[in-house]
Amino acid sequence: MTEPFVNSLIEPYGGKLIDLYAPQSQKQVLTTLSHSLPSWSLTERQLCDIELILNGGFSPLCGFLSEADYHSVIQNLCLCDHTLWPIPITLDVDKDFANSVNVNEKIALRDAEGVLIAIMHISDKWQPDKSREAQNIFGSNDKNHPAVNFLFHKTGDIYLGGNLTGITPPTHYDYTKLRYSPAQLRKKFVSAGWHKIIAFQTQNTMHRFEQAVTLRSAQHHGAHLLIHPVTGMTKPEDADYYSRIRCYQHILKHYPQNTVALNLLPLAMRTAGLRELLWHAIIQQNFGCTHFLIDEKHIFSKEKANTKLELKKYQNKLNIRIIPFNKSADEANPIDKISSNEKKLGNSPVEFYQRLKRGLEIPPGFSYPEIVAELRKTHPLTQQRGFTVFFTGLSGAGKSTLANALLMKFYELGRMRVTLLDGDIVRKKLSSELGFSKQHRNLHVERIGYVASEITKIGGIAICAPIAPYAKTRYAVREMISPYGGFIEVHLSTSLSVCEKRDRKGLYAKARQGKIAEFTGISAPYEIPENPDLIIDTSTVSVKKAIHEILLKLESLGYITN
Repeated sequence: MTEPFVNSLIEPYGGKLIDLYAPQSQKQVLTTLSHSLPSWSLTERQLCDIELILNGGFSPLCGFLSEADYHSVIQNLCLCDHTLWPIPITLDVDKDFANSVNVNEKIALRDAEGVLIAIMHISDKWQPDKSREAQNIFGSNDKNHPAVNFLFHKTGDIYLGGNLTGITPPTHYDYTKLRYSPAQLRKKFVSAGWHKIIAFQTQNTMHRFEQAVTLRSAQHHGAHLLIHPVTGMTKPEDADYYSRIRCYQHILKHYPQNTVALNLLPLAMRTAGLRELLWHAIIQQNFGCTHFLIDEKHIFSKEKANTKLELKKYQNKLNIRIIPFNKSADEANPIDKISSNEKKLGNSPVEFYQRLKRGLEIPPGFSYPEIVAELRKTHPLTQQRGFTVFFTGLSGAGKSTLANALLMKFYELGRMRVTLLDGDIVRKKLSSELGFSKQHRNLHVERIGYVASEITKIGGIAICAPIAPYAKTRYAVREMISPYGGFIEVHLSTSLSVCEKRDRKGLYAKARQGKIAEFTGISAPYEIPENPDLIIDTSTVSVKKAIHEILLKLESLGYITN
């Protein structure tokens, strides 16, 4: 492995900066070597992480954490050498891949198209205690917490640690002029003569309130401003990626010239409270900022009373000053023309987008006309958006019956852009090569989810009726669809005994005789949904009443009207 290059830029531009990319003279040799190495296809989160590891955004990391550093971060918010680092950055893989590689071996890390991003020298391989990680990092094991759910349902079972040698930066075809690396951004600050830079990191659209606070904060501290929006993995309720960037470009026009810069941050958020805040401060420090503007109310709303004291303790270990959003606004001049109600709306992006989806008026003093117009393009009224009704339950629970009845009802209501994705039919058309192992069942359901997401994206209605026995896969399908429209999960809770009595094909009997392997409910599990949108037992509820309940639910959510 080559030694990491240390960028020589110094204070006040963030201190030492790690650069892990191989010299140009070595890249062809390493690329040829990679052809003989095991390859891992990086996930969306891993691509975000590796980009910031390789370009120095995660300095001082030289790769994915070793097991010892992982445990130190989990327990003490620092690496083994006591350097502050609060978030575990590890390469999570599945058991099959983990079993195929060994410590002290090299692996090739590639993007989804097979492009070689980096070569990793494996120093550690271990199975983490995810419950401990969740409790220490997120303060909870509650799977309703999005980050905890991600950890248990989407993160691989085995972690790999080791140093990286970068070959090719992850490819971005969009907004290429807004993607400065930490070294490039520091050089830009130097050439512009900026010495104090306040970072405002956001995953939300900015409006008048945010513009006023950031401008007055910069003026109060005699600093320039870096608007540094997160464009990696954010929350489903955040504005879509492209809309936000267009809105940021609009808002730049409302600052004095040569006082503000815009740069995109390819970060995968973790939602980890104080740890997340400290992590973001380190990242902004690496990008050359001297101050980090935070919304104090949001950061501390669910933290313990002593969190502010803890923050002061860690502040001494940073080369960047954390300044609170609210305090900065109070210290500076009053924010003109913004009422208390509009400020409240400004601090509630979910409420703002609900107003858009319901066609409600946006207070004229709340935002700029060009930003509201931009967001109305990508946030149509709820009743104009697509949605998916996803039935899940045992074989014989009534999924196909209700799905077909619902399809006819939509036609009756004049909703003609409807597609029925019945589990059995999709198996014949799209999944004929699949068996009934857990892996194949999950792939079958994921295919249904993908098709449903594409239908929902273009404003159509998808009705899905697979068994979908595994909670992790149902959650993955929900995540595929939710960014584009509604996802209504309907659990048909009809009992196993009733389903067996209804069995027209004799499948349950064959399964009990051992003639059908891995049959859900007999020799394979069905994981009951914890929080479905509707629960219907077709042994006690008629088809007509069940359809009525579904339509009422859709009406209450705003997707259909009388």
